[in-house]
Amino acid sequence: MKKDTLHEPFELVLKDFMNVCSKGEHSHSFFELVYIREGTGQQRINATHFQYQSGHLFLLAPEDAHCFDIETPTQFFFIRFNTIYLQAEAKQQDLLQRMELILRNASHQPGCVLKNSSDKAVIRPLMEALIREHQQKDLYHKELIAQYVNTLLVIVARNLMTTLPEKIDEQSENKVITILQYVQSNIYHPERLKGEYISKEFGISESYLGRYFRKHTNETLQQYILNYKLKLIENRLLHTNMRITEIAYEFGFTDKSHLNRFFKKSRGINPSDYRKNSRI
Repeated sequence: MKKDTLHEPFELVLKDFMNVCSKGEHSHSFFELVYIREGTGQQRINATHFQYQSGHLFLLAPEDAHCFDIETPTQFFFIRFNTIYLQAEAKQQDLLQRMELILRNASHQPGCVLKNSSDKAVIRPLMEALIREHQQKDLYHKELIAQYVNTLLVIVARNLMTTLPEKIDEQSENKVITILQYVQSNIYHPERLKGEYISKEFGISESYLGRYFRKHTNETLQQYILNYKLKLIENRLLHTNMRITEIAYEFGFTDKSHLNRFFKKSRGINPSDYRKNSRI
């Protein structure tokens, strides 16, 4: 599989209309925002699928294996940036420093990152302004591009934070956000999500960890782990053809029966029936 690299901290690329994704499945060593200016098709990322259309915005994290299956001629606008860019911007704004943590541990799911309906209305004119400055290179275009991109990244960060507890916002302590992102990035490794492991990782006593987490999130650490794991399992059931045994293995369950009990206890239905009912 091909792997692209980015030698500059930041790059904008507007493609001509395409009928076929020329690269096929590939991955990056950098972050990439992909805006669908026009067209329809399917996004494939880490073996899952999502139907895309004009106005959708995708976040690709380093090492995500992905490609686009184009159905109608599509124009892509790529915004590429690496950790050097994020670190440089984080020195100027505390919010961007927190956003770096969120982006670095993106959940690797398919689908448009825009969850807030009000943000969807803002993105199209913002993208058109960004494309215009990129193409025309008028006076101060570099400064305007930097401002537009920072605004875009803040919007992305806000939408990604919808996967976090409601109490978490830009005023939350860095440590609790880091714990949340640690959980997300280690959700496939149950042994790393034990209280003793997390307390050692973050220098918090195991007896205080639970109180600290609940104080800042209004839910227990185990509740957050369970809910986040369920969201990912639901995503596999809805967007992939993975067998239940494969999903069970991916998330560290002992077998299919173990996953069935876990899922039915939380959702009141077994995974197979959930998949069948959701696809009707």
